[in-house]
Amino acid sequence: MADRVIIVPYDEEWPKLFAELGGGLRGVLGGVAVRIDHVGSTAVPGLAAKPIVDVQVSVASFEPLDAYRVPLERAGYIFRAGNPDRTKRYFREPAGERRTHIHVRRAGSWSEQSTLLFRDYLRTHPEDAARYALTKRALADSHGDDRVGYTDAKAPFIWDAMTRADRWSQETGWEPGPSDA
Repeated sequence: MADRVIIVPYDEEWPKLFAELGGGLRGVLGGVAVRIDHVGSTAVPGLAAKPIVDVQVSVASFEPLDAYRVPLERAGYIFRAGNPDRTKRYFREPAGERRTHIHVRRAGSWSEQSTLLFRDYLRTHPEDAARYALTKRALADSHGDDRVGYTDAKAPFIWDAMTRADRWSQETGWEPGPSDA
């Protein structure tokens, strides 16, 4: 089953893969990308994850779509127009390439900021990152053939962690650091 949810141990190559992807994306998008960040579990050192590099590209506005769609498609990325999440525009890797998810979000939006906050919180709270890894492994065992079910089943953990992340952000004055690429 090619699309089964598989969780693997952290791989030291993931940041290098992102650096290559991020640099390439910066090259094709230029200033259209306000930020380009490594997000998701592969962006958290030590965290077990699906071996899929997630990239968040922040843009000033979703419109005009062609401002980022055309350069991404020229680079081989495939626009997924049917993505039901209206807070992002979603692209996948070119055919035959390593699995990559590109999430285009509006700069400053809640979805952009919450993604960066969750990543930064897990980077600085290894105990929660370890609990997240255990949760993901258990859910991959029970929902391995159902990616949507797997994602939905992670929600209670994520919202609980986001409550702690919000409190942490208030205590520390968290702001996203500089763009990763």
